[in-house]
Amino acid sequence: MVEAFAGWLSSQGWTVRTEADVVDIVAEKDGHRLYVEVKAATEAPGLDVDTAIGQLVRRMPSEADQSVSFALVVRDEPGSVEAAVRAPQRVLDLLGMALYAVDEDGGVRQLVGRA
Repeated sequence: MVEAFAGWLSSQGWTVRTEADVVDIVAEKDGHRLYVEVKAATEAPGLDVDTAIGQLVRRMPSEADQSVSFALVVRDEPGSVEAAVRAPQRVLDLLGMALYAVDEDGGVRQLVGRA
């Protein structure tokens, strides 16, 4: 899933690094930086999504920075998507966080927000 989302970002004009030590993907475009955490399908999608959001929150700068945003990517299957979208839109907006899903064929769809 990391490779599929990184490839999609590249096709959208982002410069992508997948060997970042703090998150799964760091992408840059037009002076903007995007930090991405990717969670594959698991037996506990709710817990894994909550953990991923927490990981992204810990990487957020202490001061507001409009040039930095965050994304959570989940497998495009009902349990993972439902777990991801249960986060309130207001909170995602405050965090500057977008949600995406990647299907088995590597197709990407945006669930909430915009990177």
